[in-house]
Amino acid sequence: MSLLFTPLKLRNLTIRNRIFLAPMCQYSAVAGVPTDWHLVHLGARASGGAGLVMVEATAVTPEGRISPADCGLWNDEQALAFQPITRFITSAGAVPAIQIAHAGRKAGTNAPWLGGKYVPPAEGGWQPVAPSALAFDGNSPVPRALTGAEIDTLVADFTAAARRALVAGFQVVELHAAHGYLLHQFLSPIANQRTDDYGGSLENRMRLPLRIARAVRELWPAAWPVFVRISATDWLEHTGGGWDLAQSIIFARELKTLGIDLIDTSSGGMSPAAKMTVAPGYQVHLASALRQHADIATGAVGLITDPHQAEAILTAHHADAILLGRELLRNPHWPLHAAATLGDTIAWPVQYERSRK
Repeated sequence: MSLLFTPLKLRNLTIRNRIFLAPMCQYSAVAGVPTDWHLVHLGARASGGAGLVMVEATAVTPEGRISPADCGLWNDEQALAFQPITRFITSAGAVPAIQIAHAGRKAGTNAPWLGGKYVPPAEGGWQPVAPSALAFDGNSPVPRALTGAEIDTLVADFTAAARRALVAGFQVVELHAAHGYLLHQFLSPIANQRTDDYGGSLENRMRLPLRIARAVRELWPAAWPVFVRISATDWLEHTGGGWDLAQSIIFARELKTLGIDLIDTSSGGMSPAAKMTVAPGYQVHLASALRQHADIATGAVGLITDPHQAEAILTAHHADAILLGRELLRNPHWPLHAAATLGDTIAWPVQYERSRK
């Protein structure tokens, strides 16, 4: 059996293989409530053989949505609406997971197919909030800087969302601290220029993400894992600033001491000035460095499309799991075909068995 199709055990949870659906926004929710689209989209990846199926960035508050059409977990109606989805994912043999998030200064934009621009309050949007009153770029609104009391409330918001995730039937929760969204904004000096206990030094910039990680880990069942997605670099080394791999290693070590089980390792999203060379597996070295230097399980993501490529990443000990994004959008049955390519025999949905040969 290939390593890609060897089960992965995190705490007391066994995931049938190491192929995870990466969280990808569908911009198809109504008032934060998932729809039939989410059931079919997520269910297809579970029946297609993925080991873990993760729901898109799901906002912990209304103003934390990337777009007005994002999923949410700020009320009980939303949690109940996820239950049929998690039941199906589980019945198909996969682990249901959800990423909880706050978009911060990048909140309140239209769906990509509508242009992805900021939606003003007069058109159903809202003023974004952030660590500091610094816009993402020249086309984005200036956010309002959060007060100390509002930062305390954010910890409660994330914790309440995690509690609703349990009601919804999820077994894994992931904190979104990547791609230029709120928790990443606190980490990076590009977006965080506060002068209080939440800005300045690395210790201060990590303070809120670590507070939230601690609170969610304490709430989440001890038998089940908690993930954190980070951008391991802002790709701003050419400017001499930003969040980078060295800081990410320190952050990952702190997360491990809190009981975080896996770092979902991505990059970028903080600044339009980022410079990177995008190529197959271009972020794998980041997952590898965190795994080696922070002694924590990692997931690799980013232009991983070929089964042999995925297997090589795992066998070289660069990561413990492979997160697929666009490749699983293109082909929800990628895991079934990947097993055949690697010479593995895995279970197919009984409804599809007659098409195996």
